[in-house]
Amino acid sequence: MDAVQIEQGIRRHLEQSLGVEPDEASPGDYWEALSLVAREINLDRIRNTRREEKDKGARRVYYLSLEFLVGRLLGNNLHNLGIYHQAEKAMAGFGVSLSDVLEYETDPALGNGGLGRLAACFLDSLTTLNVPAFGYGINYRFGLFKQGFVGGKQVESPDAWREDSFPWGIEKPKRKQVVRLYGKVREVDGNKLWEDTQEVLGVPWDLPITGYSTERVNTLRLWEGRATEGFDLNSFDAGRYQDSRFREILAENISQVLYPNDSHPEGKELRLIQQYFFVACSLADLIARYKREHEGWEQFTSKVVIQLNDTHPAIAVPELLRILMDEEDFVFTKALEVCRSVFCYTNHTLLPEALETWPQGLISRVLPRHMQLIYKLNYHFLHKEVEQQWPGDHQMKRRLSIIEEPANPAEPQMVRMAYLSVIGSHKVNGVAALHSMLVKANLFPEFDQLWPEKIVNVTNGVTPRRWLANCNPELAGLIDQTLKGDWRSDLAQLSELKTWADDPQFQEKFARIKLDNKKHLAGVIDELCGVRVNPDAIFDVQIKRLHEYKRQQLNLLHIMAIYRRLLENPDLDVPHRVFIFAAKAAPGYLVAKNILITT
Repeated sequence: MDAVQIEQGIRRHLEQSLGVEPDEASPGDYWEALSLVAREINLDRIRNTRREEKDKGARRVYYLSLEFLVGRLLGNNLHNLGIYHQAEKAMAGFGVSLSDVLEYETDPALGNGGLGRLAACFLDSLTTLNVPAFGYGINYRFGLFKQGFVGGKQVESPDAWREDSFPWGIEKPKRKQVVRLYGKVREVDGNKLWEDTQEVLGVPWDLPITGYSTERVNTLRLWEGRATEGFDLNSFDAGRYQDSRFREILAENISQVLYPNDSHPEGKELRLIQQYFFVACSLADLIARYKREHEGWEQFTSKVVIQLNDTHPAIAVPELLRILMDEEDFVFTKALEVCRSVFCYTNHTLLPEALETWPQGLISRVLPRHMQLIYKLNYHFLHKEVEQQWPGDHQMKRRLSIIEEPANPAEPQMVRMAYLSVIGSHKVNGVAALHSMLVKANLFPEFDQLWPEKIVNVTNGVTPRRWLANCNPELAGLIDQTLKGDWRSDLAQLSELKTWADDPQFQEKFARIKLDNKKHLAGVIDELCGVRVNPDAIFDVQIKRLHEYKRQQLNLLHIMAIYRRLLENPDLDVPHRVFIFAAKAAPGYLVAKNILITT
């Protein structure tokens, strides 16, 4: 599209979709109209993408993640679609700055930190590489929370990020799925029947995921909780107005908040339900898609790859076992073979105490059939595979069991979701070479000994389109002037900048861009925090969720150490440094919240 076509599209959406005249439009109106123009392009390409995948019998990657920190979408889409500069000209035709329009957009509160950003970058890269892919997650109404400070203490409030408008999300009610919870399991003629369950609906919302310089558009499908029956008219007519929406409220709670406070039993139960809800919806959806395109299950393992991003989707292993055994009449060993052919697991933490576990009693109450299958899988693993590798070694069985036996008999058995993920997957990866090495050597050494080829490395990269071209246009422009190739789709080309590292003119331009960016950040800090910082100082920046066991704590100790050295020797030669932290602490994580007060 050229600038004239984009300008025509903006005008059309202002007048017909939003009902405003261009001379009355606000930056928010222009943002929504331009977003709808970009969405039209994406929708056309999505249809072509699906048609091509179906005709070719494509193999798809399904990426399951409780978080997708996609960031602001309009600027990224304009860059990926190759119409950023055309959009600038089109907006200038209305006397409006594109940069002002882009600033209006809010961040979708669909993720929290590195885990969610990794997922978003993977979807961007998969699309750019022309790999057929779906992302699956939850369409949170309020996301994590909006952070504020009162008296130096963090206070949480809802992040109503999509209450005004979110033009990227497209509701697909015809693709809704039914999710069952609670109930009991009964055996009839050797078959397991999961009965007397409570049901909720999962309604999908689709976000288009563009790639750079490609016609492919993949999809991020996010599930929203709805009640199967919904509004109770009899209760309403009887004056019991709150009772009339009781089922709706329970179902909607599932997709209200990312990481609800789990310092109480109700929060723990809601978190488990969230995890199963999006996994059950996603597996049902991808299996339905497979069945629309293929007869029988013979090609399932060659057409489907399911990536578990951390252990939040780990319940997918017993869920697929349940579908195959209870609904498709697979024997256990064949069902496990299918699971191990399609599942892969990404590990994000090396600390054993940070690995997710659930009380056995909670899973048994919420997902009774799944707990049975976890026990069955664990028995098979310990008595067939572990016994074969370490005959008679009961300590090894205890160490590798999915079920963690408590040291105190009064405490509950815990289900180790990381072990469930490793045992049920084909491959396990860390997110950096060192991390993956430590996963093999320290975290899962016995699993590595049992399956030497299972644990591999996949380095956690980030997309250069967002994190360089979009975030730092001045530096991107300098690289464009310096390099001949298209580094936006081949990041390895940036290594050619080494030949310019000692060039005085390049150094001067690079330093000027860096200083300009630091001055801009210093202005933002002054405006928002009322603190003036020196842009000539070293900026030491950490932006991530706050944990007591992560690097912010070490950095705080470093600051204290430098401070004490300066007290002892005021003439100490220490470079000027500005420490900048941006972090949220989980509402129930009191230690982390106290660290925030300290900073």
